[in-house]
Amino acid sequence: MADLQPYLSILRALIRASLASPSPSPALRRQVERLRDALQQDGLKDEASRIADLLSSPPKVAELVPSRIVRSAATLQAGEPLTRNTPLPVDRETGTALAEIVFPERELDLPVLGEELGAAVQSILDEWKHADVLESAGVAALRSLLIYGPPGTGKTQLALAMAAQLELPAVVARLDGLVSSFLGTTSRNIGALFQFAARYRCVLLLDEFDAIGKLRDDPHEMGEIKRVVNTLLQNLDSRSRVGFTIGVTNHEQLLDPAVWRRFEAQLAVPRPAFGARLAIVHRYMVPQDLPERAARLLAWVTEGASGADIEQICRSLVKRLLVGASQANEQPLLEALRSFLPVHAGRLERSRVELLARPIEEVVAALVADTTLGLSRADLAQLAGRDPATIGRWIQRASTNGTRN
Repeated sequence: MADLQPYLSILRALIRASLASPSPSPALRRQVERLRDALQQDGLKDEASRIADLLSSPPKVAELVPSRIVRSAATLQAGEPLTRNTPLPVDRETGTALAEIVFPERELDLPVLGEELGAAVQSILDEWKHADVLESAGVAALRSLLIYGPPGTGKTQLALAMAAQLELPAVVARLDGLVSSFLGTTSRNIGALFQFAARYRCVLLLDEFDAIGKLRDDPHEMGEIKRVVNTLLQNLDSRSRVGFTIGVTNHEQLLDPAVWRRFEAQLAVPRPAFGARLAIVHRYMVPQDLPERAARLLAWVTEGASGADIEQICRSLVKRLLVGASQANEQPLLEALRSFLPVHAGRLERSRVELLARPIEEVVAALVADTTLGLSRADLAQLAGRDPATIGRWIQRASTNGTRN
């Protein structure tokens, strides 16, 4: 084996030079892949890994230059326009597409965000929309953004809506979909994806971004994951010069610190606070025309739920109320919630579900005492379908029982 080392070194140099051309021959790549696989099968794993590294090297700058420069009306990003007939990059081993394209056919609604978070998102959009103004002054616009937070908080919807507001298609790739069991193929898939995004005018959306981080839990994949992370870092660096990139993750703690630092801005999307939950209720309780007191009750009940959970609860409640009205069996909202919400108990805080299951007098007393909810006795009378005098007696009775206990 020692006698072969000089020849293997020369062979690697020839491969490196051949693959460095702007458009390496597909036939050449196939032969290099055959060499990699043959070395692997013969137990020469170190040599196979070196060849795999050469195959997965990121595109050179020359490869990233679009074949036709088109200035975007929204940004200075250059590239060819994407169409529905544009061929997608694929995994060579399986033929599976590495991404899907979401076209901005209509302006998607931004998810309901808190006031501070909404202002932060708007500032990023303003910066992207006026990238030409910034760059003409010698100031680089923000090019990469990591959106992270618990599941169901609208992170992917936010990323797609931001792309739509820029009037750019989104190239959406789930990073776990790029992972392959074949040596070197994951890195090659990442390189192909970034090369595709660099050629066209788009926002690159990397969903499930923590998938790469999760691979580190497998001690047998340490060599491969090192190559994958290095490829990802190099491509993120190249992408920062030619386009916008948004990463989305539910598990930011799994990301390699070096990957985290590649994003110029990191935006945390938490579970919605009361005001945001109230806005979500108003958005999705249609065609029901809820009075404010009813919307506030729903927002209070859904504390701790994600935006997606609240949307699902609202849509289900709307159907229940419509069916009840059609059967002339319409319930007061508080009674409807008491019988309906146990079906969605897994989406709600346990304390809320347990409270609504208590006797109606205790529920009303607890609701009127909650300052966050801000409901009067008259409001509760309407929600419970009772007269104010009855509500007053319930509250008095609950108060007396509480004093005795």
